[in-house]
Amino acid sequence: MELNGSEFHPDTATEMLQRLFAPWVLDLGLSLEAVDVEAPAAALEWAPGVRVRMAFSERVCRYGGIICGQAIMSLADTAMSLAVAAAAKRFLPIVTVDQTTHFLTAASRCDLIADARVVRHGRTMSFVRAEVMRATDRKSVAMVSSAFALT
Repeated sequence: MELNGSEFHPDTATEMLQRLFAPWVLDLGLSLEAVDVEAPAAALEWAPGVRVRMAFSERVCRYGGIICGQAIMSLADTAMSLAVAAAAKRFLPIVTVDQTTHFLTAASRCDLIADARVVRHGRTMSFVRAEVMRATDRKSVAMVSSAFALT
């Protein structure tokens, strides 16, 4: 797949999401909200990354209408994968090496947003963190960190 252009922008990330991820990931109803590849002029602390929304669906809920942890982790992993591409400004084949998730509170009957930021991007590894928030009030639902091997 040729997605190695000189620019990385929302259309590139959306195409990656639609063409490169497993069909069951697409069933989560993910959509790209933002791609950040260039630091704003006045930014003191900035990192490349993306924001991805997961639309609410009863299919990702467990008993009581609570969004299940597996769906939250998949949202975060997908967003962090796209954040690695944003940092590189191109598609990179990667493999998730490690993922640590801290669930902070429950989310029910709402869209979720994952804000994924690259902490360090090297030649062979990339380290990324994501905050998963309820779209309704931006309250943190989970904090996730991952390491990715660049293949």
